[in-house]
Amino acid sequence: MIKIIEKYPILTIILAAALMLLPFLGVMEVSIMEARNFITAREMLTDGNWILTTMNGDARYEKPPLPTWFAASMGGLFGAQNVWAMRFPGVVMLMLLGVMVFMLSRKLDLTKLHSFINSLVAITSLYIVTIVFEAPSDIYTHALMLSGIYFIFSILQTQHKKIAVYQWIFAALFIAMSVLSKGPVSIYALFLPFIIAYIIHYRKDTHTKKWLSFSTSLIIGLAIGFSWYFYVRLVDFETFSRITNEETNNWTGYNVRPFYYYWSFFTQSGVWTIPAFISLLYPYMKSRVINLKAYQFTLLWVFIAVILLSIIPEKKSRYLMPVLIPLALNIGFYLEYIIRSFKTLKDRRERLPVYLNFGLIAIVLLVASVSGIVLGYNTSYLNILDILPLLLIVVLSGYLIVQLKKGTIQTIVIVILGCFILLVNISLNVYSKYLTTITHTNKTILMDNNKEVTYSIEKLKELKDYPVYSLSQNAIEIVWEYGDKIPYIYKDSVLTTPNDQKFYTLSILKDSLNIEKMFPKAKTRYLFTIDINNVAKENKRHRSRKIASLFLVEQ
Repeated sequence: MIKIIEKYPILTIILAAALMLLPFLGVMEVSIMEARNFITAREMLTDGNWILTTMNGDARYEKPPLPTWFAASMGGLFGAQNVWAMRFPGVVMLMLLGVMVFMLSRKLDLTKLHSFINSLVAITSLYIVTIVFEAPSDIYTHALMLSGIYFIFSILQTQHKKIAVYQWIFAALFIAMSVLSKGPVSIYALFLPFIIAYIIHYRKDTHTKKWLSFSTSLIIGLAIGFSWYFYVRLVDFETFSRITNEETNNWTGYNVRPFYYYWSFFTQSGVWTIPAFISLLYPYMKSRVINLKAYQFTLLWVFIAVILLSIIPEKKSRYLMPVLIPLALNIGFYLEYIIRSFKTLKDRRERLPVYLNFGLIAIVLLVASVSGIVLGYNTSYLNILDILPLLLIVVLSGYLIVQLKKGTIQTIVIVILGCFILLVNISLNVYSKYLTTITHTNKTILMDNNKEVTYSIEKLKELKDYPVYSLSQNAIEIVWEYGDKIPYIYKDSVLTTPNDQKFYTLSILKDSLNIEKMFPKAKTRYLFTIDINNVAKENKRHRSRKIASLFLVEQ
C-alpha cells in the first residue's frame, strides 16, 4: 500500500478527497454563506449578471465573482438548484489544496511519503474540510493562493539563472484568481506570512534578480485580481462605496474578539490536535526533524499567520483556515519523526503522546461505529448495507490498536485516512436518511390569538396567483430554497410598498406582529408559516431566520 502511494501520490490525494466528499455531497443543508453564493450563481444564469453580481436582485459586491462563476457553470450544466453540482468545484479546490501541499513539500526537499503525509493532514484537518460547506469562497481563495505560493517559491528557489516563463505566468494567474475569489483576504492571511517567513529564513539563498521576477508576478496578479473591483467601482460607484464602507466597518466593529482568541488554533486540525501541538514545540522538535531548515520555515509561517490574524479586531473561527495549511506541513515533520523513530524510542515521555493520540482515535472510532450499529439496529435509519461500513470501522479500529503495539505508525496514518473517509460518508448517509423523516405539517403555535400552521417551502412554491415579496433581508436560505427571487420591500428601515393590488409578503415573527401597522391602508390576512429548519426548536442549530409567516396583502 505504501509503495502504491509513493508511486501515485497525487492521484491518491485526489482520490481520497473524492471518496471522502463526493458520494453524499448534496445531502447537507445549504449554509447561509453557500446560499448567498448559490443565489448569485443562479442569477448569473437567469439574469446574466456575471460581472455586476446580484443576490435576490440586489447588488452583491461584498465578494468577488470567481467562486460563483464556477458554481454557475456547474449549475448551467446540471441545473441551477442542483446542490451537488454547485458544491463540486469546492471539492476540486480541496483536491488542488492537497496537491499543492504535496508539491510545495517536495520543493522543500521532503520525501514523497513525507510530502504525502503533509497532504493527508491538510485534506483531513477539521476546518479545512468543513470550510468547503461553511464558507466556500475561503477554500477557493486559499487553495488558489497556495498554488501561487508554490510557483513563487519555485521562482525564488530555482538555481537556474533563467526562470521558466510558465512559472511566473502561473504565479500571477493563481494570485489573480485568489483575489478574484475573496479579495485581499488570502494575501494577508496566507501569502504575507509566507513571504515574511521566507525573507527571514531564505533571503540569503535567493539571488537578487529572482526578486524582480517575483515582483513582476505579484504586481500582474494583483492588477488582474483587483480589476473586478476597479470596474465595479467605475460603473456603480455609489453602491460599491456603500458596500465597501459596511465591510470595512465590520473589520473593526463586528464580532470583535480579544487578541488571544486564536491561540488554540491547533485544535482546529481535529484528529491531528495532539501532533499539531507537539509539532509547535521547537525546543523538542529541533533535534528530531529530518530537515531543520524547512521545519523552521513552516513554524515561522504558522506563528506569523496567527499573529497577523490576531491583530484584526474582527475574529471568527473559520478565519483560521489558512493557518491550517502551514500547520499541516509542521505536523508532517512530527509524524515523519515518529514513523522513522517510534520503534527505537525508549523515553516513555515521547511514547506516551503517540499512544494517547492514536489510542484515543482508535477508541473513538470503535465507540462511534458500535453506537452507529446499535442505532441502526434500533431505528429505521440504517439497513444492513449501511451497517457494513460501520463493521469495517470496528475491524479497522482494532487493527489500529494492534499496529500501535507493533509501532508501525505509517500504517496507522494510512488506516486513519481510510476510517476518516468512511466516517464522513456514513455520517452524511445517516443525515440524508434523517432528512427524509422530517415533516413540517400539522405543527401549530399561537401568534396574535391565531392558530399558525407550519409547512415546508413546497407550500410557498405552490402559490402562483400573486407576486411574493419579503420584509426580511435575513431569510436568505428561504430565497435559495424557493428557487427564484423574493424581492425585499423593507430595506434600511424604509418600506417600499409594491404597486400590485394584491401580493404575498413573507415576514419573520417580529415583523408579523406589526404587519397591520406596516400596511395601515391595506387589508392583511395571515395564510401560513414556512419552516425550513431540519432540527428541533430546542437544537442550537435551529435558526429563526429559516422561519417566515406569509400574509396576503390587498391594497
